[in-house]
Amino acid sequence: MKKIHFIGIGGIGISALARYMQSKGISITGSDVSEGVITKQLKEAGIIVQIPHDSSIINDQDLIIHSSIIKSDNVELQKAREKNIKIMSRKESLKWILKDTQVYAVAGAHGKSTTSAILSSIMQHANSLIGALSKEFDSNVRVVCDDRACDNVVVFEADESDKSFLNCNPYCAIVTNAEPEHMETYEHNLELFYGAYREFLLLAKKRVINAEDSFLGSLDIPCIKLYPSKDISDVSYILDNNIPKTKFRLTHKDIDYGYFECYGIGKHIALDASLAILSVVDCIGLDEIRENIKKFVGIKKRFDILCNETCVIIDDYAHHPTEISTTIKALKIYQNLIKADSLCGIWQPHKYSRLCDNLDSFVECFYGLDRLIILPVYCVGEERREIDFEKLFAKYNPIFADYVKRVGDSLEIYKDNKKILGLNSGIIAGFNAGDLTYQLRGGI
Repeated sequence: MKKIHFIGIGGIGISALARYMQSKGISITGSDVSEGVITKQLKEAGIIVQIPHDSSIINDQDLIIHSSIIKSDNVELQKAREKNIKIMSRKESLKWILKDTQVYAVAGAHGKSTTSAILSSIMQHANSLIGALSKEFDSNVRVVCDDRACDNVVVFEADESDKSFLNCNPYCAIVTNAEPEHMETYEHNLELFYGAYREFLLLAKKRVINAEDSFLGSLDIPCIKLYPSKDISDVSYILDNNIPKTKFRLTHKDIDYGYFECYGIGKHIALDASLAILSVVDCIGLDEIRENIKKFVGIKKRFDILCNETCVIIDDYAHHPTEISTTIKALKIYQNLIKADSLCGIWQPHKYSRLCDNLDSFVECFYGLDRLIILPVYCVGEERREIDFEKLFAKYNPIFADYVKRVGDSLEIYKDNKKILGLNSGIIAGFNAGDLTYQLRGGI
């Protein structure tokens, strides 16, 4: 295989595969519908990226790999069929790409990106393919090319949203939780959903789970089981040169592994880090783990502190009720640490299907905020559905707005193209998986 073309290369998961295959000496091209941060980074890495899709870029490639959102009538797919070029979906390609590797695969509805990035920091000798931009290596992919390299070891963020985690060849399967999410993939059938997680775990030789998840804790298969309420203790939070960190003690099966410090705030950080630690404590020394975990400095869009001058602006990927509630708890801790006078949340709902599947939980998840601003639903191509936000969320006395504008180290809130509010003090946190992230960054 000498040449591969990736259609939809701007996606966070498929772009990692493209960079990884480029490191193998394969000539990579790609295409997407529009320019973005990731496509720009790919171009800087020497990958030719066609914007927008154009059949002329399909010529002598050996393989076409496309993202799940690419339709069968895509002009590049049509051209590839005419030329009898082999075609795979991203999901299908994983079996081939990862077939000869020792994969540490991290799955779960919440926390898998953070856990993957922490594990990448611990396993400095391993390649990494994760679904977010790690601030440690300023990318969603790391290829180790020096004498530490262990070419066949890969830390991989495994995606349950399209069942592709079943194709990732896990040597070690790590599951943070199994809360129902992306249920349209599983025909809204819990038996199918939980069955997929069970199958994922059974594919692996080594399994590490959060056993206080109701489903995971009920499994009768051999696993390294973390019980956070018992195994994680002495949790505290500190500011180290203005950097928020969580300190905790880890014990497991009467073995005291001692104290660890990890970037980030909240008990969920201790949980994610503990799962990562338990997955490698049999092959990496404790002192090395303790030092390497300090290399984790967060990931973009997860409690991402954009500025802390006039006010503190934080961008967070929380777009599910459980994630929002967890993030607000962490924000309250951070508010106490820095002694901020107020906590404002800006919520950009993500997908009508997710809203409708979890509406009751969304209504209850914003407690702890001093002010809530609600933006229009980021619908991701879905048809609009009628949801009475004003009535449902009335108890928060929310402000409804259209968009946010970054002005220096403060924010302006707009409705009908008129500024209705200025925010220039306290903590302001955005909860979103849409384009609010760019608004908070001033369009970057």
